[in-house]
Amino acid sequence: MIRLGATAILLAAACLPSALTFREPPAQAAQTAREAQAAQMLQAAGSLDDPDAVCASCHQEIYARYEKSSMARGSGLARDALIPGGFHHQPSGIDYKVFARDGQDWMSFARSGKDPLRGERRLEYFIGSGHRGRTFLYETGGLWFELPINFYTRRSAWDMAPAFDNATHMPAPLPVDPNCLHCHASQVQAALPTARNRYAAAPFRQGGIGCSTCHGDPAGHLAQNGHGPILNPVKLTPSRRDSACIQCHLEGEAVVYRPGQSLAGFKAGDELSDYAVYFVRAQEAGAGRRATSQYEALLRSACKRASGDRLTCITCHDPHGDPPPAERVQYFRQRCLSCHTGADMATHHTEQPDCATCHMPSRSTTDISHEQVTDHDIEARPAKVAPRLHDLVEATDHTGLVPVGGFASDDRTLGLAYAQMAERGHPEASPIALRLLTAAARNGANDPELNVRLGYLQQTSGDAAGARASYAAVLAADPNDASALANLAVLDASSGRIPEAVRLLERLTDADPSQTAAGLNLVFIDCRLGKRTQALELAARLLAENPDAQNLKDFLSSGMYGGQSCLLH
Repeated sequence: MIRLGATAILLAAACLPSALTFREPPAQAAQTAREAQAAQMLQAAGSLDDPDAVCASCHQEIYARYEKSSMARGSGLARDALIPGGFHHQPSGIDYKVFARDGQDWMSFARSGKDPLRGERRLEYFIGSGHRGRTFLYETGGLWFELPINFYTRRSAWDMAPAFDNATHMPAPLPVDPNCLHCHASQVQAALPTARNRYAAAPFRQGGIGCSTCHGDPAGHLAQNGHGPILNPVKLTPSRRDSACIQCHLEGEAVVYRPGQSLAGFKAGDELSDYAVYFVRAQEAGAGRRATSQYEALLRSACKRASGDRLTCITCHDPHGDPPPAERVQYFRQRCLSCHTGADMATHHTEQPDCATCHMPSRSTTDISHEQVTDHDIEARPAKVAPRLHDLVEATDHTGLVPVGGFASDDRTLGLAYAQMAERGHPEASPIALRLLTAAARNGANDPELNVRLGYLQQTSGDAAGARASYAAVLAADPNDASALANLAVLDASSGRIPEAVRLLERLTDADPSQTAAGLNLVFIDCRLGKRTQALELAARLLAENPDAQNLKDFLSSGMYGGQSCLLH
């Protein structure tokens, strides 16, 4: 009997920990002939470089300011934002270099010695305004990936991407997920069914955060020469108004999508809670010092608690532009004084006019190395750490995960949040997740994300029959789900159902050869079945995507995998 060495881990998104189900954004067909003509005007006027030029004819001043903002510069063509440079990463021994050559942009990686490594990636798009940093995207075989390195503006240096500082090998390819792109680009395209990072063409059609992200489809507005309807977030209900900002400035310890939803489908004017619920640990200090969790901290601030819905992101921040550096301190001081109107406020610490220095100190982030974030937990005398969340909200579960902003939760939602915690190295969360998800399934919940998480928990707790049933339910709804294919193949191989395991793994690796763990399982099975040429061909495909995959390279050199032996050479 073939026993695989390890259960394939849930194949989660690169920057979000959920297994996701994507849907095509609803078509925005023009309602009248004039709207159709206006839509054509948009398409003709826009490009990846300047998609909102059509808005400038009436809003020139706003347009000019916004084009210089961090949001507008959040993504684009690599050639427009290349930052040449390089560095030597000591733990892995790899030299990384970013450069231009013959009109194209590249990253190279190289390591000499007994474990040599060499290769290049052609860069297509950049992600990141440069305010904090920047990275780049590349494409191979129709699959899109993010570089394993970032440029960090504060240090003016290239270094490893977050979480890879101490990696002893080049990280596995980082898939470009629509949910991650959603906060850096506009007109993000839906992934094709076969892989979450495979797109019909470019992964997005508009660089940066475009006007339509907050104001919706402008076709009707343009069709009536600027007098037609256009969405103004300020006029929405407070929760829909705030959703426009917090869709990207709320991170949480875990994020759980409503069945069939994802951030890639969020549109201006929508209610964020209809798409996702965010969780934090009840005893967590501040916002956990996550880089994009300003809203978590703001909810706990004295200003927000006193002002309620009157205080929102745009109370202090102009969404159409950043104040010039020379005016920044005075600009934000005036925002503070617009509410703090006491007689002594005008002369309050005039020797230090920057209110944020004392009341919104910068703190090092925990999820992005080498970075700091301005603490939006605005307190009169900030402590070294901010107040604990459980002092401000009522916990919904004694173990500590609570939904941010009072969003509705249930067994499915809370169970998936604990499942994410378990996957990230908190074993105490596993039995809680299993109990909650089992109860949710018993009560009728039956979506792919629930079933794939439940199946994994059942599999790792020894309930093979339950896991098999859960994965079968996933594949009935989504025949291409990578996690279900990989993990069900492990169950099949371990129980002697080798042909079934091979078929599952071949489906997965044919669609996405960057799935190294699943691919290694298939290489090993092929080897044991005597199909050595086929195994070597697949190994070469896997290494082309993930050239420093240590488990695969160890197997190729030693023939050992999971305590079993099979020599390919």
